Amino acid sequence: MPNIAVGSRPEGLAFDGTNIWVANASPANTVTKVRAIDGVLQGTYNVDFDPLGVAVEGNNIWVTNYGADNVTKLRARNGAVLGTFGVGDNPSGIAFDGINIWVANYGSNNVTKLASNGAVLGTYGVGNGPKGIASDGANIWVANYDGNNVTKLASDGTVLGTYPVGGSPRGIAFDGANIWVVNSLTSNVTKLQASDGANLGTFAVGAFPYGVAFDGTNIWVANSLDNTLTKLRAGDGSLLATIPVGDSPHWLAFDGVKMWVSNYDSNTVSRR
Repeated sequence: MPNIAVGSRPEGLAFDGTNIWVANASPANTVTKVRAIDGVLQGTYNVDFDPLGVAVEGNNIWVTNYGADNVTKLRARNGAVLGTFGVGDNPSGIAFDGINIWVANYGSNNVTKLASNGAVLGTYGVGNGPKGIASDGANIWVANYDGNNVTKLASDGTVLGTYPVGGSPRGIAFDGANIWVVNSLTSNVTKLQASDGANLGTFAVGAFPYGVAFDGTNIWVANSLDNTLTKLRAGDGSLLATIPVGDSPHWLAFDGVKMWVSNYDSNTVSRR
């Protein structure tokens, strides 16, 4: 499938079971819905200023608006806006834990926990400059970009641990047993054991990596300065492939068959 045009400066991606949702940063300030099976555009919907992260919560889509300090909730079926809810400063990553929505607020060094109706359930301090966030099914993991570490939180916001990783950690993903952290500045990824934060290895990828995703067997990393994806075996971190995509790939989402990546500088998404 050729690269698919979306809005300007595409960032975060998420898969809702049928479609890929793409956040198009400023000046577009939209999200694009793309049918995963064939890449046909299903709609483009307005959100707030400078959208960045995307997460799926059942029949709803949640988008962080980095420049507006809020999140937008949309109905997945038709893109209708169901609400806009204030969070912290410069919300970046967003994750659904099976019950609640969690948002990493880069500018205020904390995370916000939201109920499905948008009610704020708590705000919890983490490290410096949190960007990426992921759930392991029980706990929340946050990549602190300016702190070179990750924070593990219980579902009630209690800090369970802080673990050093590489330089400028950004993307973060769970593989069913371990947490994978993308270190942008050091061009590698760190594998941590989810149960206790033990460092299981650091593996080289391409230049200035951003996003990371798990496909059920392998780990994929988007390398923004190489215009490639790196595919690693999750079991041992061995390099399986380097795959060309568009210009400045940022974030990833797996649709159950193929991996999708947002190409920030070419205003497209790729399916590989």
